[in-house]
Amino acid sequence: MTSLAPLPHETPASPSDLEIMRLQLGRDMRGVVSIARRCGCGRPAVVRTAPRLEDGTPFPTSLYLTLPWLTLELSRLEATGLMAELTERLESDEQLAAPYRAAHERYLARRAEIGEAEEVAHVSAGGMPTRVKCLHALAGQSLAEGPGINPVGDQVLAMIDGAAPELVCRCQDEEPGTDPDEHRTDEGEEGR
Repeated sequence: MTSLAPLPHETPASPSDLEIMRLQLGRDMRGVVSIARRCGCGRPAVVRTAPRLEDGTPFPTSLYLTLPWLTLELSRLEATGLMAELTERLESDEQLAAPYRAAHERYLARRAEIGEAEEVAHVSAGGMPTRVKCLHALAGQSLAEGPGINPVGDQVLAMIDGAAPELVCRCQDEEPGTDPDEHRTDEGEEGR
């Protein structure tokens, strides 16, 4: 396995970060390794999670998006049929498909840095390497790794004002007491 450069925005997760993620998700976040990317205000946006949770459950999504305003925007894009369109493009556009496959391999290598779970050894996230199943996971990889690693994640983030190239803060726009995950469509894959 090749050694990857460190994630460009990775920082340790503090007790305050864990509390913020609990508020963002409406539940405790398990398997936290670090914060892979932060919002412009410093709140967690993408958390790096262990491939095996504390109770032994394998968990393939090692770059987990937590930022409520962005999960909502991505859910809105998912509702437009964009995932099916992108999957069709992967089938016919090798200039998109090849770097997408490379993003899958990088996802696996990045997860292997922090542990192994044989049950998910060849499973990355978001439908990689052949389809687009979850924009949240793909955007999470793009935010954590930086631009140029996941072409689909990069394209999707470019469609959302304030998501790229810098992740601006919209946290003040969120209403207290709302469930930031209520619009998320990928609970079966990523819910804990």
